[in-house]
Amino acid sequence: MSQAIIDLFKAYVIPNYTRFPLVLDHGEGSRVWDTEGTRYLDFFPGWGCGLIGHCPPRVVEAVREQVGKLIHVPNTWYIAAQGELGQALSERTGWGGQCFFCNSGTEANEAAIKIARLNGKPGRYKIVTTFNSFHGRTFGALSATGQPKYHEGLEPLLAGFSYVPFGNLEATAAAIDDETCALMVEPIQGEGGINLPPAGYLEGLRALADKHKLILIFDEVQTGMGRTGKWFAHQHFGVPPDVVTLAKALGGGVAVGGLIATPAAAEKLKPGTHAATFGGNPIACRAALATIETIEADGLLDRAVAIGERFRQRFEALRGRCPLIQDVRVKGCMIGVELAVEGKPIVEECLKRRLLINVTHGTVMRLLPAMNLSDAELDEGCDILESVLLAHKA
Repeated sequence: MSQAIIDLFKAYVIPNYTRFPLVLDHGEGSRVWDTEGTRYLDFFPGWGCGLIGHCPPRVVEAVREQVGKLIHVPNTWYIAAQGELGQALSERTGWGGQCFFCNSGTEANEAAIKIARLNGKPGRYKIVTTFNSFHGRTFGALSATGQPKYHEGLEPLLAGFSYVPFGNLEATAAAIDDETCALMVEPIQGEGGINLPPAGYLEGLRALADKHKLILIFDEVQTGMGRTGKWFAHQHFGVPPDVVTLAKALGGGVAVGGLIATPAAAEKLKPGTHAATFGGNPIACRAALATIETIEADGLLDRAVAIGERFRQRFEALRGRCPLIQDVRVKGCMIGVELAVEGKPIVEECLKRRLLINVTHGTVMRLLPAMNLSDAELDEGCDILESVLLAHKA
């Protein structure tokens, strides 16, 4: 069965993804099964979207119920779930705000770029971002992404973006001029290698934004919704942004993105300036509300912290015995392990042993486990990783 499905893809699907020769059939929690019935432990569920595991029960029931009532409603009408989701997200920021809903992280960042430029008019349109950032694949978000490898063959990109080293306030200040309207930063770089901000960095960005009257955008597409042990990563540092973007885990696996902006920043997004046909649809909003309910009812913010500490202990202990491990970077359910070798063979060997992981930036093993991963599952996966890393020939 698996080969027949792979052959369908070869014939009818554009091969713009590098795919593993594995056809997944169903999942539950941190486990997935392929069409041959083989079970895998998933330390990277849904590419970061499965923060509460595969097929979380409350999300499944909310979607089932909603599908039988209304599937899609244009945004020319009101629906209760969208208003309730806006309230739920705004209240959990601690600084309030108003929401816009779309379908993905790149769309959320496009909307943030529009808010920044609308607030910068007249005369200001430039946005400072960082090297090794990742903000999405559409042209505005791609232009904001500070990785030339994603730009190749697509030039010219959208004008007005400049890149500075992540964590470097001096370079950020030097990049600001009279035409700058915003700073756009991931509080913790995800695709860039799980890079944690140095002390004072986010606070310094807020100070620069205030000094120069800039919009401060935090891209929390990967870090948001509790992954780091707080609803939003910026809450660890007590630094409120003007705009925060979300997606990935927001809908418990259902496609939904959005942003939260202060009323002062949001007021420029008037009718006609931006839209998303499917944004904030009933199914996505019900799924997101069920996701929030799951995280709170099951105490998963605290669980994320505990998971992070357990992973840290395992990898720090292994580091003393494994010369391949150069650095360990952890914040809740974001785990980055810097290797001295290319990580692709490690990923492939783990797949053979029925563990799904990811490598980013070539040498960084990136784990984004579910917040409800059990201790037994965590240890099972770490045992596999330990065996693979110790056996690997540099």
